Amino acid sequence: MTPPEHVAAWEDVAPEREPEGFAWLPGPLVGKLLAVAALAIVLSAMLTVWVLSRAAGQEVMQRLVSQQNDEVELVARLLASKIEQSQKVLATVAEGITPELLESPASLEWLLQQGLPAVRFFDAIQVARKDGNLAINLRYGKLEKASGLDPGERDYLVRTLLDGKPLVSGLIGATPAEARVMFTMPLLRGEGRVIGAVAGVLRLQSQGLLPHSLALPARSDSQLVVFTRDGVILAHPNMERVLGQVADEPGLGEAYARWRRADDAPLAGRAQTTVQADHVVSLASVPMPQWVVARVSASQAVLAPMQGVQRRAWALAAAAAALVALLALGAMLWIARPLILLRQRARALMDAEAAGAPASGSAGHDGPWPHSPGEVDDVVRVCTRLLEHRRLQQRGSEASARQLRAVLAHVPLGIVVSRDEQVEVVSQQAGRMLGYAPAQLQGRRLTDLLASPPGAADVAQQVRARFAAHGSFDGELPLLRKDGSTLWVRAQGQLVEPGVPSSGLVWTLEDFTAERAARQQQSWERAHDPLTQLLNRAEFELRLQMLLDARAARGPRGVSEEDGGVLLFMDLDHFTVVNDVAGHDAGDDVLRHLARLLESEVRHNGWAARVGGDEFAIVLPGSSLARGQAVAEQLRAAVQAWEPAYGGRSFTLGLSVGLVPLAPGAHGVAALLYAADMACYQAKRAGRNRIAVGSVQVPA
Repeated sequence: MTPPEHVAAWEDVAPEREPEGFAWLPGPLVGKLLAVAALAIVLSAMLTVWVLSRAAGQEVMQRLVSQQNDEVELVARLLASKIEQSQKVLATVAEGITPELLESPASLEWLLQQGLPAVRFFDAIQVARKDGNLAINLRYGKLEKASGLDPGERDYLVRTLLDGKPLVSGLIGATPAEARVMFTMPLLRGEGRVIGAVAGVLRLQSQGLLPHSLALPARSDSQLVVFTRDGVILAHPNMERVLGQVADEPGLGEAYARWRRADDAPLAGRAQTTVQADHVVSLASVPMPQWVVARVSASQAVLAPMQGVQRRAWALAAAAAALVALLALGAMLWIARPLILLRQRARALMDAEAAGAPASGSAGHDGPWPHSPGEVDDVVRVCTRLLEHRRLQQRGSEASARQLRAVLAHVPLGIVVSRDEQVEVVSQQAGRMLGYAPAQLQGRRLTDLLASPPGAADVAQQVRARFAAHGSFDGELPLLRKDGSTLWVRAQGQLVEPGVPSSGLVWTLEDFTAERAARQQQSWERAHDPLTQLLNRAEFELRLQMLLDARAARGPRGVSEEDGGVLLFMDLDHFTVVNDVAGHDAGDDVLRHLARLLESEVRHNGWAARVGGDEFAIVLPGSSLARGQAVAEQLRAAVQAWEPAYGGRSFTLGLSVGLVPLAPGAHGVAALLYAADMACYQAKRAGRNRIAVGSVQVPA
């Protein structure tokens, strides 16, 4: 006996037992949920800190940009005011120079040295007449020769005389010590007539222009730089960089190059700030001399305090996330405790089942089921119902097993159940027939029980061929007894589940040894068809005549119309197709199989015979017309459902049946057979594979 499927499935999925002391741990599902919850808490904390840190960093950067914008704008306005102040001072000097003084060098010299205090604002003063000749060249309070005037300074004086407009020169001088800026003012009289020009010169690092203190307060992370439109540095915290190139300045060079690529667009309005990977650069312009003020700050140095705060925030967030995760895990473990107990209860139940204990109800096996409103209670209810259902199934299975053992012990037939040609179940009668105890036959192969008579073909191969052709077996088999003798049995083999070969086979065995011995006698051979082993036509007619004579001897009152008997005449439809396509051997096999089918149906109720090539007849004495029709329909349906297969091709057959009742007073065998044959012919003409009822005329 094999265990029920649900029991086997239960045992297959039973997990391995955990070591003692770990049963309180949560199962995989609860563990995964706890891990997901902890991960979600940690990730949410990290995301929150990251968002806050990013927002704080952006806020710090925005403040830095705003601060630098304000600072460079302030310095730019300061420089612009210095330029304007220098021009105003120079205008004051120009107002004090009259045409008469231009013609009197001595007076002009005294005025510039003694009479005008504003002259001391400049490092050098030059006055040129209308014709371009230099009237005076005063440098650092000392009078110098006109020939000592720098050509660049002379050019600006000439341009002022020609244009009649004040000018602010570009950078003059090749070294930081010589670097200077020149302011010019035309001397106008009357109706704007230019009578000369005055120029004031300021050293680049003078207090009136770009003193070194302009970059104060000093900051290690930031530099204030002033440079010209052409990229020449005018002011720098590092004096060595003065008159250097802006393109060489870290951070500032990239911003300057971007500005120059924009077609030297002037910096109008508010200051502009560029945020780069490592630097923050703010630019503002000084309009009159076309200078640019820049503040360059190192991003990392500026954000260093913020990064320290971020690290502390990350540490605090990690600690908080760990604490919250621990609290959440504890709460989830408390909430999931009924589920953990449910798992322990189920494992204990499976362990008890593996140990052979019967299925229990709601208690037992490590205590009662856990209780928790919701999912756990629903699962508990399902489990307890399944356990109760399984307990009832076990009782039913045990009762069925007892009944099966009783049947196998007392049934007069030999019964064998096999799977994969191996014996699994054996009845007592089958064991007695072969001389074995049933337990000795279980597990043996069917081929070991088959005997092979000398000169006969392989019996096992014949059985397999029958199953391949018909899906079942019905015939005679030689079996090998324990003592070595041969037992001939009438064997019928069917699938346990039709259409499912893996379900196994059930065999019924009847001792056929005596009948086979009788068949070997000469009289048996004369009465039977050698191919189908059924009665031949002569013997069939003889027996039918004897039946009619016996009924005639009893008189009319001895037989009623309801149970007088019936005669069936049958013709196999489409039999010639099997012969033509698969060959005569296949046709003979079909006839033999049909003979076994007819014989099994009428074995205890009448007799069957082969009366022609594919024509058969059956007599059912004592059967009513309704019973005869039922037998005929059962045979017709069985043949229709039967699809023999030969050479990889299956064939569909049919059975046309003519049925005639054996009415009282019917005496002629020939008349009965003729009437049944005509009824069969009528069935064929009506479409084949059907039943037609005929009648025979009884003399009055």
